[in-house]
Amino acid sequence: MRKKELLKGNYAIAEAAVRAGCECYFGYPITPQTEIGEYLSQRMYELNRGYVCAESELAAINMVIGAVSTGAKAMTSSSSCAVALMQEGLSYACADELPVVLVNVMRAGPGLGYIYPAQGDYFQAVYGGGNGDYKLTVLAPSTVQECIDLTYRAFHLAHKYKNPTMVLADGLLGQMMEPATYGEYPYPEIDNSSWALTGAKGRNARAIYSCAPDEKKQIQHIQDLFKKFEVIAKNETAYDEFMTEDAEIILTAFGSMTRNIKGAMKVLREKGIKAGCFRPITLSPFPNDRINALASEGKDFIVVEMNMGQMFKDVKYAVNGKSNVELVNRPCGEWLSVEEIVSSVEKIMEKNYAASI
Repeated sequence: MRKKELLKGNYAIAEAAVRAGCECYFGYPITPQTEIGEYLSQRMYELNRGYVCAESELAAINMVIGAVSTGAKAMTSSSSCAVALMQEGLSYACADELPVVLVNVMRAGPGLGYIYPAQGDYFQAVYGGGNGDYKLTVLAPSTVQECIDLTYRAFHLAHKYKNPTMVLADGLLGQMMEPATYGEYPYPEIDNSSWALTGAKGRNARAIYSCAPDEKKQIQHIQDLFKKFEVIAKNETAYDEFMTEDAEIILTAFGSMTRNIKGAMKVLREKGIKAGCFRPITLSPFPNDRINALASEGKDFIVVEMNMGQMFKDVKYAVNGKSNVELVNRPCGEWLSVEEIVSSVEKIMEKNYAASI
């Protein structure tokens, strides 16, 4: 049993990236994720690895693209409104099938917003703000331990599938401290010799695919990208569920809000309400099949999130009309407390009961 340490979320992510083999970090400071770059500014120097505090977020994402094009493990991190500036680069990285790793420690928006914890970047992460048809792989930690575990996994998935992968945390997880342990990087190294750019000699030309004047080739390329994402969905979709077997109502959340729906579930059970919990770990690919299966058993869903109802729409799509889906939300700042969630669930159940008689 490895000894746990009291670790801050941002520092845990940064050290996990180091232990995952990150060779280069390029970033630009913005609260509430600035400690990631701060930590790596010293740690990467100690290990003789690459570190650049870029002049902007635009520069940072394009530096990462350049580094991973050579097969290196490289990462950037940012927050919300600054991640918005990286969207064009992420679109290019998906088109060129490059293993970019990006950490987004979310803050409030829209626009500049403020440093309050929030979950308003769900759409930005899952559906993207860049142009064209593409998908990121998106992982959502709910604890500091998962900040470590999912940073490891992000590097593995990015290189395994040559697809940009995002760790989507929030300001609460980035700033809080919890006992956690690093452990060893648990994944095998991926052979990138077939595609990495290493110079002009002795290799076949590898075109940058973002500009394709041949329409048929572009169509085929996009179709191939989505076939690859189907493989990712089949092999890598991940979720947690708690006490769903006999549940009549399932509280659903991602990231840090999962902590409070577990508390609310316990209180509701004590009140005689059969509640369960469901948490997507991969937001993209989303666990549509499992949610649909639970809905087919007649279980209703209440989605709890710190935005105006973004994952809510994906849960409704997955349920596909087989059961009721309701929303309990606040856009940013204070957590939705256990008491607020319990009260909201009771009101929703009373409303639904009244409508049924």
